[in-house]
Amino acid sequence: MIAITAMPLDWSSWLQLFGYYLLLSLMAVGGAITTAPDMHRILVAEHGWISDPQFGASIALAQAAPGPNVLFIALLGWNVGLNAAAQAGSSATATWAWALMGAAVCMLGIMLPSTTLTLLATRWAQRNRERRSVRAFRLGMAPIVVGLVCATAWVLGRAHGVAATDWPLWLLSTVCGLLVWRTQLHLLWLLAAGAVLGAMGWV
Repeated sequence: MIAITAMPLDWSSWLQLFGYYLLLSLMAVGGAITTAPDMHRILVAEHGWISDPQFGASIALAQAAPGPNVLFIALLGWNVGLNAAAQAGSSATATWAWALMGAAVCMLGIMLPSTTLTLLATRWAQRNRERRSVRAFRLGMAPIVVGLVCATAWVLGRAHGVAATDWPLWLLSTVCGLLVWRTQLHLLWLLAAGAVLGAMGWV
C-alpha cells in the first residue's frame, strides 16, 4: 500500500487536480473507466492523495451502484477530500465540505470537456456519417477501447494482491468477459457470482 502524502492539499494542488481531469476527460475514449490506470498513476502512485484500497473500493462501489459508472470519479474525489481533511485535522463539518469539494472538482473536470466535445462531434458525425473517414474512425476505436478496459482490469486486479499469479481472479475475469461478449446474461448475475466466490474465498 502506498502511503498518503503527509501534507494536506493546498489550492495549487486542487487546481492541478482539476486541470488533470480536464485533460483526462479528452482521453476518455470508451468511457471514463478506461482512464482508470492513469488516474491510479496520478492519485495513488505519484501524489499519494488516496490509497490503493480507496481507489479499488471507489470503482467497485460505483460499478455496483445504480447509475452511470462515471460516478467512481466522484468517489475518488470524495476520498481525496476526506484524506485532505484528515491531514488538516478538520472538524466534522469541514470534513464534509472538503469531501464535497473533492467530488465536485473531479466531476466538473471530467465532465465539462467531454460533454462539450461529444455534443459537437456527435452533431458533426451525424451530418457526415457516410464519409469513409468517419466509418474508419469508428472501426479503429474499438480495439483501443478494448485495450484500455483490459488495462483497467489489470490495475484493479493488482490492487487485489499478487496480480500476475492470482489465476482464479484472472480466470473469473476471462469467463465473465466471454459471457458478456457472447451471451445476453444480465450483469447482475455475474456480480452476484463474483460476490459469492469472493465470500467463499475462491477469488
